[in-house]
Amino acid sequence: MSLLELKDVHTYYGAVHALRGVSLKVEEGEIVTLIGSNGAGKTTTLRTISGLERARSGSITLDGKNIESAAAHEIVRLGVGHSPEGRRVFTRMSVRENLEMGAFLRKPGADVQADFKKVFDLFPRLKEREFQAAGTMSGGEQQMLAIGRALMGQPKVLLLDEPSMGLAPILVEQIFDIIKEINSRGTAVLLVEQNAMMALGIANRGYILQIGEVTLGDDCKKLANNPKVKEAYLGV
Repeated sequence: MSLLELKDVHTYYGAVHALRGVSLKVEEGEIVTLIGSNGAGKTTTLRTISGLERARSGSITLDGKNIESAAAHEIVRLGVGHSPEGRRVFTRMSVRENLEMGAFLRKPGADVQADFKKVFDLFPRLKEREFQAAGTMSGGEQQMLAIGRALMGQPKVLLLDEPSMGLAPILVEQIFDIIKEINSRGTAVLLVEQNAMMALGIANRGYILQIGEVTLGDDCKKLANNPKVKEAYLGV
């Protein structure tokens, strides 16, 4: 049984058929990446998993439990964390308050302070900025905060949507190193990333999305050496 599995998922925006039978799996301990051009359905896939969009048909299971009809907050409670495209931090709130929002659904008495420590260990910069308003921080710091906030919910699987967008190359490398560290600590990752070369370099498996359909799924090393993938997504 896979940790996260989508089977024949169809999602619509009004009359627009955004996902056309998407099927994919994320196993425990994996980093899986979704590769595709703008408008291919990558963000819609993540939003459908996390309940922000509704699948019209098909199934989504987490640890064998169907979640396609669950409310978004319940999906978080069950173990899906989502760091969205564009970061979406609460700009007027402090770093600490943003992180507290990530733990909002935790059970009373849960050791949230231990998770603050884990996030601050991963992102020392956030500890330095703990009481600073999130909106005054750099793009890279806000990206760290968005990921840290998602981790405060203790997810089994972390959905990351374009974590390198708009960041300087040196910060991109830092973010990808942190993604690998998060994964090494036991959290599975489903990664959407325009930088296909970087994504294939850290992921175990990948799926190619085109116009809402999965057209190819394979080991990332094989995808990186696939002539069609090289030409379309790697600029080789």
